[in-house]
Amino acid sequence: MLELKVCIGSACHIKGSYNVITTFQQMIEEYALHRMVELKAGFCTEECKQDVSVWFNDQHYSISPENARSFFKEVILPTALK
Repeated sequence: MLELKVCIGSACHIKGSYNVITTFQQMIEEYALHRMVELKAGFCTEECKQDVSVWFNDQHYSISPENARSFFKEVILPTALK
């Protein structure tokens, strides 16, 4: 199972982590990936330089609520459907 983790610390919360999580939840549902992708929340690891901190496949990404959908389609979906 692939782990998708979104920071919910103070800085990321202000930057829209709730919206990123909601988008990821919707897309996991839309593509029926419940058995392939585990969505988790985590606290600050001081990686929040720009947008919301997201970890997937042991890599860190900085995701805004506005680009969460495209990130999911471009990064998560291809890996989950391998």
